[in-house]
Amino acid sequence: MSRAVAGPEIERLIQLLARLPGLGPRSARRAALHLIKKREALMAPLTAALQTAMEQIVVCKTCGNIDTRDPCTVCIDPRRDPSIIVVVADVADLWALERAQAINARYHVLGGTLSPLDGVGPGDLAIDPLISRAHDDAVKEVVLALNATVDGQTTAHYITDLLQNADVKVTRLAHGVPVGGELDYLDEGTLSAALRQRTLF
Repeated sequence: MSRAVAGPEIERLIQLLARLPGLGPRSARRAALHLIKKREALMAPLTAALQTAMEQIVVCKTCGNIDTRDPCTVCIDPRRDPSIIVVVADVADLWALERAQAINARYHVLGGTLSPLDGVGPGDLAIDPLISRAHDDAVKEVVLALNATVDGQTTAHYITDLLQNADVKVTRLAHGVPVGGELDYLDEGTLSAALRQRTLF
């Protein structure tokens, strides 16, 4: 066990930072030291931002996004196409799609994917609200933007079955060769998916 190099307050800061994704003990120590050195420029505004987040962040009751308002900024944006709902497993996926700026649609966050081994069933996810939204006359397409994992695909098939009675087109993200990818470096599953889903050139 390593010896403490600072007081318990600083050690606590390091331990908390180490819990963040992508930060191990060494990275947490570097981040803590940087925050301490830049107390006025970084630590004070970060503390204020964290306090605001604790007090004001809510989950949007319409789509499941997190924001400081309900409905969220995405749901109230009049420039978004209300006929398309993009279904994602998590808020991080919603934010990733928004960074790509590839579609100007509404979203629905499931809160995970079906995973019987982990005890996650349909009742644990926001599937029923999605089905209700899909039955709205304004909705014409539901895009299943779920991970290409067993759990993601199981969830996609389950939702597709539930949407059979809705008057919507159900689509999913294409799978296959990434932009800039070289065939020699791709796994067999990716290559076979790309060949099965080939399109006209």
